[in-house]
Amino acid sequence: MASRVALCSLLALAFLLIASPRAESAVSCGTVASAVSPCVNYLKGAAPLSAQCCSGVKSLNGAASTTPDRQAACACLKSLAGKVSGLKPALAQGLPGKCGANVPYPISTSVDCSKVK
Repeated sequence: MASRVALCSLLALAFLLIASPRAESAVSCGTVASAVSPCVNYLKGAAPLSAQCCSGVKSLNGAASTTPDRQAACACLKSLAGKVSGLKPALAQGLPGKCGANVPYPISTSVDCSKVK
């Protein structure tokens, strides 16, 4: 009987360790995609820079307040940049500055997001 209780206790502890929440970034790729979606036509050179685009960039920059958040946002932007057909790299890299946002990494498919602080 005591061994059953010990086994159940051990299984419960293992479950709690597996199911416990881990520190995660507050910035999801969905959040990043929503924030920059108004920028896509600008980044392709097909439209002027819009207020909605800059609002999204500033909002995203404000939401990415910790190193894990900035690294997650960087990784999502890097992935999204690789998926946008016709993206002009110079426009992507210059976007934060054009919007008045101080983003501490370039928006690029070659950025090393693990080095973002």
